[in-house]
Amino acid sequence: QVHLVETGGGLVQAGGSLRLSCAASGRTFSNYVLGWFRQAPGKEREFVAAISWSGARTFYADSVKGRFTISRDNAKNMVYLQMSSLKPEDTAVYYCAATPLYSTTPGEYEYWGQGTQVTVSS
Repeated sequence: QVHLVETGGGLVQAGGSLRLSCAASGRTFSNYVLGWFRQAPGKEREFVAAISWSGARTFYADSVKGRFTISRDNAKNMVYLQMSSLKPEDTAVYYCAATPLYSTTPGEYEYWGQGTQVTVSS
């Protein structure tokens, strides 16, 4: 079992930045690929970014590439999502999730946090 808790969401103006954090506890954190997903009202949950076990490889959705950066600290059992140049369309609940193997599909992730709201005003 991996327990995930996201923090760092909030209200920000377009063009601003936010840093989301996800704290993990339970099973060996470094054994899992960590991902960030988001879900806007009335829309399906979508992949945002993922990072490999060691942190050496990162993957991004085209919509956030160049603006968001995912990172992890296995010593602290933390994963982060640095978001810059935010747009109103980035408004969503952001979720941290864990999976044994890399995937962009929400159903492939075994463990999920409760989510944190990010709202970008125009």
